[in-house]
Amino acid sequence: MSGRERRQKVWTPANVVTFLRICLVPLFVVALLSPWPEWFGILHVVSDQTKALVAAGVFVVISCTDWIDGYLARSRGEVTDLGKFLDPLADKILVAAALIALVELRVIPSWPVLIILTREFIVSGIRMVAATKGVVIAASWYGKAKTVLQIVAIVLFLVKDSLYIPDVQAAVGNPLYVMSWLVMIAALVMTVLSMFDYIMKARPLLFPADGDEGDDGGFACREDPANALVQPEPEVFHSESGLKALASEVVGRASEAGATLACAESLTGGWIAESITSVPGSSAVFAGGFVTYAAESKHKVLGVGSLLLDEQGPVCEEVAMEMAEGAASRLGADVAVSVTGIAGPTGAEPGKPVGTVWMGVYAFGVVSAVRKQFDGDRDSVRAQTVEAALLAMASELEGRTSGQPGG
Repeated sequence: MSGRERRQKVWTPANVVTFLRICLVPLFVVALLSPWPEWFGILHVVSDQTKALVAAGVFVVISCTDWIDGYLARSRGEVTDLGKFLDPLADKILVAAALIALVELRVIPSWPVLIILTREFIVSGIRMVAATKGVVIAASWYGKAKTVLQIVAIVLFLVKDSLYIPDVQAAVGNPLYVMSWLVMIAALVMTVLSMFDYIMKARPLLFPADGDEGDDGGFACREDPANALVQPEPEVFHSESGLKALASEVVGRASEAGATLACAESLTGGWIAESITSVPGSSAVFAGGFVTYAAESKHKVLGVGSLLLDEQGPVCEEVAMEMAEGAASRLGADVAVSVTGIAGPTGAEPGKPVGTVWMGVYAFGVVSAVRKQFDGDRDSVRAQTVEAALLAMASELEGRTSGQPGG
């Protein structure tokens, strides 16, 4: 693929819209803060109150582009790394610019802005630490609610400021003034809750358990979840009885933790789900599984990006992660595993020999992936993949009880 083609793949319509959203933020700030009616000699037509309404309109238009780029990315299957970086950045730049401008105009005090910006610094730091470990912390509805409430509060404050209120008593008695502050307080509550949600999900990164510390910062289980368990000999584990014993352990730990399980399988063709459902009582914890053997089914059933599948193929880290997250989100599971690989005897690619397997793990909001390289014939590779998936589930559930928060 040429450099021009790669740029075209990166600069998708969704990413262009996101970039334009960032570029339009200065226009909003100018519309709100600058004396542009005086510049154009229309002071007799556009008062300060009207100027605030114009700025509110610009802000609403810019905010709506967030829905547009999200729709374009999902509908076209063009979710890119650049888009994942730019989209939240654009939201933060817009909200921060609006809040700082409102403080400068003395429409709101500085303390709500400090709370919101502090949350963004803390969450960005957590994401940076997670990125160094190859971990993606899934966004929750707290964060989405926080963003929506912040935008609504800003619009209300902009519109409120366009109305002339002579004194404090009149302000308190104004329904729009009261509504503005009620929405702002709700936004602040969700801002704090979303911050603590990120902290709870990142506990294994920020506060590793005793004995887990190492060169990887206490996240060794991400590289090989099987290290957390005492294993019998491989030939015993790969047998039908060995896999059933391990599946029983997974079901028992899930029941103890009050957690639900799911899986998304490619090369194993339903073997992971069959192993779990062979255990009596598994219906209480196993939400279900998906067998997405073809690349098209990975896209249609689990929401894996079609562009990602075209560019990197179905056997890669990102596909495994999106498969695991897709299975968890569609079934509402706390823990989900996905496997995609080359069982052989054919299908090897440069850098991906027979036995290459990528396993994705979604556990209580955190998504990761690990590459495995198995030896043996087709049946052996598939059996070892099932074993690794069950071990990963058991490792994620280890030490959890139903009384612990699912962080």
